[in-house]
Amino acid sequence: MGKLAFFLMIAVLVYWLIKTRSSEDTDNLEDNSDEESAASKSLEDMVRCAQCGVHLPRSESVTSQGEFYCCNEHRLEHQREDSSS
Repeated sequence: MGKLAFFLMIAVLVYWLIKTRSSEDTDNLEDNSDEESAASKSLEDMVRCAQCGVHLPRSESVTSQGEFYCCNEHRLEHQREDSSS
């Protein structure tokens, strides 16, 4: 009877180790896919302000006549310079 209990405990231990390992691998895969999707979402085209030259994400820029600006004031200044030339 003692041998049966010993082998049963060994089987439970092996099962527990296998179960723990497989859940860690699954968690790591999910973490990696979350990081990759976050990274791909954060990638965005960068543009350069035509007035001051600062680089900023396209979604944050002000666009006018095919040129990008970091703010509306620089857009207006650039247009004034072009019209006075």
